[in-house]
Amino acid sequence: MKNILVLLYQWLIFVPVFILITLITALTVMVMAPVFGSKFWGYYPPKWWSRLTCWLALCQVKSKGHENLDPHQSYIFVPNHQSAFDIFLVYGFLNQNIKWMQKQSLRKIPFVGFASEKAGHVFVDDTNPKARAASLEKAKKQIVNGVSMVIFPEGARTRSGKLGRFKRGAYHVARDMKLPVVPLTINGAFNVLHRDGFKLHPGKMELVIHKPLPTEFLTEEEIPALIEETRETIYSALWEKYK
Repeated sequence: MKNILVLLYQWLIFVPVFILITLITALTVMVMAPVFGSKFWGYYPPKWWSRLTCWLALCQVKSKGHENLDPHQSYIFVPNHQSAFDIFLVYGFLNQNIKWMQKQSLRKIPFVGFASEKAGHVFVDDTNPKARAASLEKAKKQIVNGVSMVIFPEGARTRSGKLGRFKRGAYHVARDMKLPVVPLTINGAFNVLHRDGFKLHPGKMELVIHKPLPTEFLTEEEIPALIEETRETIYSALWEKYK
């Protein structure tokens, strides 16, 4: 009975309302960000869109570690990637002005892709090394005046709930700009919405913000050690079922 009620709620209430607030948010960003700048209009409307989505999905959200961050400092945030709901959890509850590094394919989503571009998010072109390097250069231009960047080092959502291999891109951006790397542990999003499914499973989600790791004097040879340190830090706060 519970599964039937959740299914009815998802398709009769969650989906229509989600589409509506997504369109309103996208149109707001598309109109306001080009005129008044993306620092405010590319962040605050999507932040509240994300919070509303989590609440609309009947999820209980807990976040901790905010005391580790300076709201005026730019960071490179590196979270594990459990689900599409990672976006809503981080955007809505990190409480830092952020831009995202996103897959090129997301640019094709009607309204949302164009709004993301106007909000200052960076689409990664992975077709060749030169295009990838150009994407990283675009990312660097967005990380100014206390604005931070979120980059999923795994690149794609997990299929099992477990941590995958971390790529170097985020760490190169951090090293080149001498910005601290902040590991983020995401828990629960994997169960709320699986990568290959469309059925919602309302539940608990948690965002753990770890202490920033400096990169001021980081060398190319030291990047693998930093990758391993951030991976171990994220892993340490995962719920047991994701370890």
